[in-house]
Amino acid sequence: MTLGGRWTARLSVRLRATLAATAIVAAALGVASAVLVGVLTASLEESAAAEAQRRATVAADLLDTAEPHFTRVLGEAVWIGRLAPDVVVRSAPAAPADAAPIGPMVPAAPMAVGTARPESFTVATLPVRTEGGNVVVQARASRQPAAAALATLRSVLLPGVPALLLLVAGLTWLAVGRALAPVSAIRRELADITGTDLHRRVPVPRARDEITRLAQTTNRTLDRLEQAVGRHRRFVADAAHELRSPLAVLRTRLEIAPPQPLTAEALTDVERIQRLTADLLLLARLDAGAPPEHEEVELGQVAAEEAMRTRPRTDVRVELRIEPGIVVHGCGEQLRRLVANLVDNAVRHAGTAVVVDLRERAGDAVLEIGDDGPGIPDEHRDAVFDRFTRLDEARARDAGGSGLGLPIARDITAHHGGTLVVADTTPGALLRAVIPMPRRS
Repeated sequence: MTLGGRWTARLSVRLRATLAATAIVAAALGVASAVLVGVLTASLEESAAAEAQRRATVAADLLDTAEPHFTRVLGEAVWIGRLAPDVVVRSAPAAPADAAPIGPMVPAAPMAVGTARPESFTVATLPVRTEGGNVVVQARASRQPAAAALATLRSVLLPGVPALLLLVAGLTWLAVGRALAPVSAIRRELADITGTDLHRRVPVPRARDEITRLAQTTNRTLDRLEQAVGRHRRFVADAAHELRSPLAVLRTRLEIAPPQPLTAEALTDVERIQRLTADLLLLARLDAGAPPEHEEVELGQVAAEEAMRTRPRTDVRVELRIEPGIVVHGCGEQLRRLVANLVDNAVRHAGTAVVVDLRERAGDAVLEIGDDGPGIPDEHRDAVFDRFTRLDEARARDAGGSGLGLPIARDITAHHGGTLVVADTTPGALLRAVIPMPRRS
């Protein structure tokens, strides 16, 4: 794409349509104005030349009846001069004002007509053969009326054309704006539709045009999307019931079975499958866009309870730095899962200590969980939030987790309108979750 193409691509459709219409009208008016001025100039010049020719012809017709000094009667517009008998004239220049008068002559048919154009007049020269010899009749017509008419035309065109272009641009801007108003309404409605209100539809204009067909197609697409999301949610609910019940029964049977090494290993695998199933079902619910519960959650209490929960690694010390009175709106179960996943991840990779820090900053609850482990390389800061991603492939699967803890934590944070990122710190790793707090009245 060229530079001009990239520049025009940044402009709105309304502005591009206005510029295009104005440019087309400007080109048309420019051509029409040039043609009009040219045609009027040629017409006025032809009129002046015809008037000069008419005066010369009238003067030639009066040569046989006029007095010797009849040029004084006709004024300065006509001049008659005598020519030598052996001179054949086709175009003669203007003669001095004191030319010798001539006697009675018989006008003859003109041999040629020449037209000269001084600065302010159009001059017609008519040679005449008389009994006394060849003479030339020269008449002139003023070009001032033509110049005045052209000046008037230019005085009208110079301000008129820009004013007309401004009018065209304004009308085009308004017309395109009214035509695109349904598109803006469709865009606003689509921007407000989320996974929780797929029953909403975009407005359909009354006109039967392309925008109407776009709105109808969009609504049909929303119908199919609503049906697909409904089927997905029903599948998640059915899968949750069908998977949890057999796993719970299997775990109960293994727990009451006689203690054997194989039974213990099977029980461990079942517990891991239960955790994995719970993680997958939670991700499915988050992907479905189910709205979070709007209950008040004391995030400090949740963080303290989950941080102090007993974990397999008893050699890691968990330190709490929690500011009291931090309340957020959301789902208490999901927020508890958020803190648990972050603390579990930190304890798994820590050397000796994990710090859980919760404070309020600029109206947001900021939860930072850091450890003194090897840290997260810069090139893997985004990859750790991908599902089933584990940076330490050498770690045993049961000790390293399934690779869903951090992805679930990020989805829960986003579900509550917040963000979860890997912050800069040394040594170790620091995960920072920012969740907006409700405004205080």
